[in-house]
Amino acid sequence: MKKIVMAHPYLPKSVIPAVSKVLKSRWVGQAAKVDELEKQLEKRFGYNAVTTNSGTSALELAYDLIGLKKGDEVITTPLTCTATNIPLVRRGCRLVFADVNPSTLCIDRKSVLARISKRTKAVVIVNLAGIKADLPKINIPIVADSCQSLGINNGDYVAYSFQAIKHITTGDGGALMCRRKKDADEAKLRRWFGIDRTKKISNNWQPYKNRAILFDIKYPGYKFHMNDIAAAMGIEGLKEWDKILEHRKKIFEIYKDAISEVDNMEIIDGETNTYWLAGLLTDYRDQFCEYLNKRGIETNVMHVRNDVYKIFKPYRTKLPNMDWVDERYVYIPCHNKMSIKDAKYIAKTIKDWGEVQRSAWS
Repeated sequence: MKKIVMAHPYLPKSVIPAVSKVLKSRWVGQAAKVDELEKQLEKRFGYNAVTTNSGTSALELAYDLIGLKKGDEVITTPLTCTATNIPLVRRGCRLVFADVNPSTLCIDRKSVLARISKRTKAVVIVNLAGIKADLPKINIPIVADSCQSLGINNGDYVAYSFQAIKHITTGDGGALMCRRKKDADEAKLRRWFGIDRTKKISNNWQPYKNRAILFDIKYPGYKFHMNDIAAAMGIEGLKEWDKILEHRKKIFEIYKDAISEVDNMEIIDGETNTYWLAGLLTDYRDQFCEYLNKRGIETNVMHVRNDVYKIFKPYRTKLPNMDWVDERYVYIPCHNKMSIKDAKYIAKTIKDWGEVQRSAWS
């Protein structure tokens, strides 16, 4: 039996010669390809791009630019990769979990607004599984975790991820997209120890000129930069962005039609969707997953609600929507290594499941 896996990396054929060219060059670290990818990201998606070595690093830079520190109150969502919230805990921030929207599984706008106080220093939203979260209109810094939703910019700071199974992969990598250019300029300093690389480059990488140092370090930065090997992969992937998105959308629409015919099941969707995952809600999740798994189709919840982990215990609160969806949501395969034939097989299996359940209820 053929197995249709939950996720799979997708790399254009042009990646191999592009990476090979970099490997044969003098520069394999951060150099011209990194600059080129940043320009392409800005051209394609807007905002000011700062590439990083992971989506998590992009989030760290955003939190750093805002100046989040111990005791600061941050509103966030429990339904996300732990990479969204762990950096906040490490900074000593006080997390305020908002509820989720049961239709999209993204953070609920009304719940966010109800939790804002004078102590709120930032709001972190997650565009989950490709779906755009409903952004609250507030005068508080907003960080949008778009690590699963490449191209969706709906915050002051937006984090992208190019991890292995994302829309576009660089093996691992990411980008911080900043609304304001001055934030991007500062992020570029902080991603490389706080050193202005452009001043070193202008002097052929020599730190001194006429016995005077060319730069100072005003902030203790990180080593979060991307390298040219990864950037070369990203550039080639970005060239196929329209093709990548179109294929995923076709798969999603096939599922959407099938699910509409099944009782006690609905697809998870939003007004804007980049289709990184295809999710659904069902009252019989365990039985449904077992039915698909026996037929060679992987399923997964992908993310465990963060507030079940010990590190988030002090911030647990009542979240009725999260409690309701927690027993019902699940994701099915949706990626660019799948064929339309695969998607139609999964759709038929879902409809078959619906018939089995209908017979059991009648």
